[in-house]
Amino acid sequence: MPPLPTFTTLGHGPPVLLLHGSGGGCRAFAPQVETLASLGFRAIAWDMPGYDRSPPIEPYGLKGLAASGAALIEALAPLTGGAPVALVGQGLGGLLAQELALRRPDLVRQLVLVATAASVQDDDPWARHIAQCLNWLDHGEDMARIAELRVPRLASPLALPAGLQLARWCQARVPAPTWRRALLAMRGFDRRAALASIHVPTLVLAGEHDRLTPPESQRALAEGIVGARQLTLRGAGHLPQLEQPDEFDARLLEFLRQPPAPVH
Repeated sequence: MPPLPTFTTLGHGPPVLLLHGSGGGCRAFAPQVETLASLGFRAIAWDMPGYDRSPPIEPYGLKGLAASGAALIEALAPLTGGAPVALVGQGLGGLLAQELALRRPDLVRQLVLVATAASVQDDDPWARHIAQCLNWLDHGEDMARIAELRVPRLASPLALPAGLQLARWCQARVPAPTWRRALLAMRGFDRRAALASIHVPTLVLAGEHDRLTPPESQRALAEGIVGARQLTLRGAGHLPQLEQPDEFDARLLEFLRQPPAPVH
């Protein structure tokens, strides 16, 4: 069995696994870890394989990342009592959350898809942004410089400055080879035809000013999952959990406190 990814956990109660985006890490959900733990949940934020101290996987793709996530959920059984988790995934983490829900539905109680999509195709704004990120890497930009270039392109002009500072810090810490592989893993992702097979309560959260995965593109994601709800967070871009953490947390908690009956 491959080594488990590293993670942080805080609190007691129903488990919530927080899956960061390509430029993140476990601290990309720092505000939510504290909020969830203080209000009766066990918050778990992982470092995706290759991030921080998490061992990388080979080959690096959504299938392998989903297997790593499933292994972590199963390993957490002594802490969670073996209960299925609520998955909260932002960006790449949202693609991974879909993959986990489809491959291991027995492990998932609820699904929150944040600033993400059902597919990443060549003509999408997200795919064009990925190409720009790869171009920065190809031209030798270091990760600290990339953080300064990238975060303003993701964020709303109304974003909380402290949240953007944390976003830049997280991005700057991602190893360049890992980030390249994470970016390539997103290219060509397409789960549109499988969305109807997701049968857990699902919330799709969009940022009002998200230029990569705008609210209208996330509407298709919500419409593909039976019973899914979509909400748009005002004043937020592609990193709503850091840009507007209070509003994000309120909508997240409202959803997580709903009875976790499966959608039919």
